[in-house]
Amino acid sequence: MSTKAVDSRQRYYKNKDKDLSELRRRRNEVTVELRKAKREDTVQKKRNVPQDIVDEKDDSLQGKNLQSIVLNASSQDPTEQLGAVQAARKLLSKDRNPPIDELIESGILPVLVKCLERDDNPSLQFEAAWALTNIASGTSEQTNAVVKADAVKHFMKLLQSPHQNVCEQAVWALGNIIGDGPGLRDFVIRHGVVGPLLKFVNPNVPISFLRNVTWVIVNLCRNKEPPPPMATIQEVLPALALLIHHQDLNILVDTVWALSYLTDGGNNQIQVVIESGVVPHLIPLLSHAEIKLQTAALRAVGNIVTGTDEQTQVVLDHGALRHFPALLNHHKEKVKKEAVWFLSNITAGNQAQVQEIIDAGLVPLIIQTLENGEFLTQKEAAWAISNFTVSGTPQQVGVLVECGAIAPFCKLLECMDTQVIQIVLDGINNILKMAGERSEAIATIIEEAGGLDKIESLQNHENQEIYKLAFGIIDKYFSNEGDNGEEELNPTEIDGQFEFQAKDNLPPGGFKL
Repeated sequence: MSTKAVDSRQRYYKNKDKDLSELRRRRNEVTVELRKAKREDTVQKKRNVPQDIVDEKDDSLQGKNLQSIVLNASSQDPTEQLGAVQAARKLLSKDRNPPIDELIESGILPVLVKCLERDDNPSLQFEAAWALTNIASGTSEQTNAVVKADAVKHFMKLLQSPHQNVCEQAVWALGNIIGDGPGLRDFVIRHGVVGPLLKFVNPNVPISFLRNVTWVIVNLCRNKEPPPPMATIQEVLPALALLIHHQDLNILVDTVWALSYLTDGGNNQIQVVIESGVVPHLIPLLSHAEIKLQTAALRAVGNIVTGTDEQTQVVLDHGALRHFPALLNHHKEKVKKEAVWFLSNITAGNQAQVQEIIDAGLVPLIIQTLENGEFLTQKEAAWAISNFTVSGTPQQVGVLVECGAIAPFCKLLECMDTQVIQIVLDGINNILKMAGERSEAIATIIEEAGGLDKIESLQNHENQEIYKLAFGIIDKYFSNEGDNGEEELNPTEIDGQFEFQAKDNLPPGGFKL
């Protein structure tokens, strides 16, 4: 919202600190909270190459001594050397408890890295790369051991290999290293991985290979402390803008998750994603039949609307809100939660954006999630309504009241979450302020909903901010001792509604109930 709009409205609110920067801070708090939750639908950082050529119980591995494997892997006999490296790879491809640490301690890493140099023996290169890929799929310490063995520069050379299986295995290995975290991600980026990797985003690359390439791009985009270098982001975005049109579901899901990671890095990153032209193609995915893709798209566009009002408007202008009735009624609770989180960022925007929520018929559905959702969904709905009371006009906030927001809003005052209690008290305070000092209509609704008793009890709350808010609301709007000299607003009934006439302390237009 504009600075002018903020300034013009601030004087009408008791909580004058709830300005634009505060709402942005709130957005970020909620975003961070969502990110901390572990989700099964996010893309794996590392992937082990499964044993799909020879059975894990291959008798040739029984009784193999690790030292003999290491010794034979350095053999001058090509057959013996290949057999030893293959034996190491098979051990590392076990589904359960592969002996990664034991093999590292055996001293095999430099031997395997040396095998990557054997351009005259692509089978040996492939087996060694596979073994190293699986070591790098382990813990951070195990991944770092591969890096310290100087494998990265050799994997980079293998990206140019004329043998596709060798090349693809190098991509997979680099993906595991990049996926370890921002430190190794940037280390591999400095080795020049992005350009050669993106050359594989073309129609001639087999689908299985392209899936791996897309997954590595995801790892390049993830992590925001620090985020990827802006040059890298700008380099990968054209590839993502191509891949978002792909028909393969796995590639499409990974592409959208990559975009969601990029939009989770602040307004500058959001802007370059918008400028890449992907937003019009993200929005329809909000109604995709595949829930994994739908969830990824919701996360990506949800991150965009945590940005500036102008960035938020880009999403709205492409018709995002028409997808939200279905999202707010989704059978998956996590989808409903993220949908209402998305809307809380719209209600934290400007008054025109709040009006779009109203015009789309979403206010009753937000209240429905406030009333019937699981607690974390209710919490997001509380944010949406509280933000609404800050950003909206008195008439817009009146829509909340008319749609029955106050009763379920007040019910949340009995929860144990201090943040939710404070959100609700802020919202109630703002509604009362807009309605006028000691508005009997609003006070009656709050009292009949049991809100007054709950607010009175919160005057004894151990949290200082909560008891101050509760005391202030009781003292100013429910006390029989007057209003400390402030002029009282007297409601007049017009067409069956209470309209509070504008005074010096209310915006023009009044508050309708």
